[in-house]
Amino acid sequence: SDLDDNITRVVFGILVFLVGLIINVHSDFLLSNLRKPGESDYKIPKGGLFNVVSCANYTGEITEWIGFAIAAWNLYAFSFAYFTMAFLVPRAIRHHRFYQEKFKDYPKNRKAVLPFLL
Repeated sequence: SDLDDNITRVVFGILVFLVGLIINVHSDFLLSNLRKPGESDYKIPKGGLFNVVSCANYTGEITEWIGFAIAAWNLYAFSFAYFTMAFLVPRAIRHHRFYQEKFKDYPKNRKAVLPFLL
């Protein structure tokens, strides 16, 4: 029935949102502990999704808002998810290029924001 479909969609959207939230919080934790007190130099993030993407925190945030859009299922939520991607994906690509230029030993297999794709 329509009610069952809606409940399934909302539950799925909430699960996608929670996966994104976990990725985002874990990635922010890794970034905040990247430098020791007093250090100011750039370092290559490692661990979690940082093993496959340069901007794992952006991956998490994009995943959160896609999950929210699925759960809410309206134009406003999808617009927010779209514009979050439109803002964060180009920023992640620039950040990824910065890392590649700054670190000659930067992992070659890492993508910018979408594991194995982009």
